[in-house]
Amino acid sequence: MTTTDASPEAAPARRAPAMSPEDRRAQIVDATIPLVLAAGAAVTSKQIAEAAGVAEGTVFRAFGDKDAVIDAAVAKYLDPAPLRVRLGAIDPTLPLEFKVRQVLSMLQERFQGVFAMMTAVGMRERPPVPRDTGDGYAQIIAELFAPDIERLGIAPDRIGPFLRALSFVTSIGPFQASGPIEIDELVDLALHGIVGDGAARQASATQASATPTETKEDRC
Repeated sequence: MTTTDASPEAAPARRAPAMSPEDRRAQIVDATIPLVLAAGAAVTSKQIAEAAGVAEGTVFRAFGDKDAVIDAAVAKYLDPAPLRVRLGAIDPTLPLEFKVRQVLSMLQERFQGVFAMMTAVGMRERPPVPRDTGDGYAQIIAELFAPDIERLGIAPDRIGPFLRALSFVTSIGPFQASGPIEIDELVDLALHGIVGDGAARQASATQASATPTETKEDRC
């Protein structure tokens, strides 16, 4: 008599690994950020769940509704704290030219990201975003350039607003109709203005681009 194997039971649905509620929310938010940048508020809860590797019901248990997930993703993306950490990690003993380049690059990246997120989410009401306080961005930049005080033409506490203004304007697409302003041009403008010694400009440009990337953590 020929026997046949019993039909295998259906495999149980894959369950997400156990996490604390806070970690689960963070996982979902991190997975949602690139989706919101790509699709804005049109992203679906199903897409969010798939990107996070969880069931759709898990998303709703963690946040209540899709809008709450999007708000949390936008708030995290716009939070300035990670940028302050990166800026604070730049070694103050590095050459002035290289530090200017590092700061401008980070600020441009930040503003371009902010504009991309604001464009993606449109006119929806956005969650409140923490703002710089007296011990925030400006102080970090002032401390970064304090060792260069003898070379500076402005006070260290004015450098932060100046570099931020340059980065902001040069990160807005419509303001660059004649072509994007490259980082080398921006560094040159910050260091020398629109007039100056051509030889000095070349020396500064060489030093700014030739110094290896290094932060305080790298030296630990």
